[in-house]
Amino acid sequence: MDLNERVITLFNESIQTKLDAIEHLSAPIAAGAEMMVLTLMEGGKVLSCGNGGSAGDAQHFSSEMLNRFDRERPGLPAIALTTDTSTLTSIANDYDFSRVFSKQINALGHPGDILLAITTSGNSENILCAVEAAKERQMKIIAVTGKQGGQIKDILGPGDLELRVNSEVTARIQEVHLLIIHCLCDLIDIQLLGTPVE
Repeated sequence: MDLNERVITLFNESIQTKLDAIEHLSAPIAAGAEMMVLTLMEGGKVLSCGNGGSAGDAQHFSSEMLNRFDRERPGLPAIALTTDTSTLTSIANDYDFSRVFSKQINALGHPGDILLAITTSGNSENILCAVEAAKERQMKIIAVTGKQGGQIKDILGPGDLELRVNSEVTARIQEVHLLIIHCLCDLIDIQLLGTPVE
């Protein structure tokens, strides 16, 4: 196999997946950013979670919110539920791994907050439990998914939002997930700070 050709193929597949996603994701991403700004302006916060690469995406989002994205601004309240290893391991040990996020949501979530749930399959049990816990806490949910949406699409409420990447390849889904996160951060900044001067 020609490794250079393989790299070109992977780049082209990633580009095509992004192009395919534009039409059906642009409006929902904008709606998600509007939901987040409304929540932040009303004193709420965004809790994010995911497993594996999606855990990294959850942390990436919260870091862009808490620190800054492209422009200077005050930090915005966001918590990645994937980072506290003592909390994660104690919940997994004392209860079950399926509850590592839901227990945190029960303690930290408030009505009007947002749960940003990131899952390529939509079937991760701990993410499904997190969504149920968020619903019980009267939180809004933005689910960033892939493939066919999995079980998560069936438990979202009418005020919730799904941002689904219609691909069956996990790596391509994750690449678009990162773009979605950057779009959300950019649109949040534009709503709070105005359009940047070029």
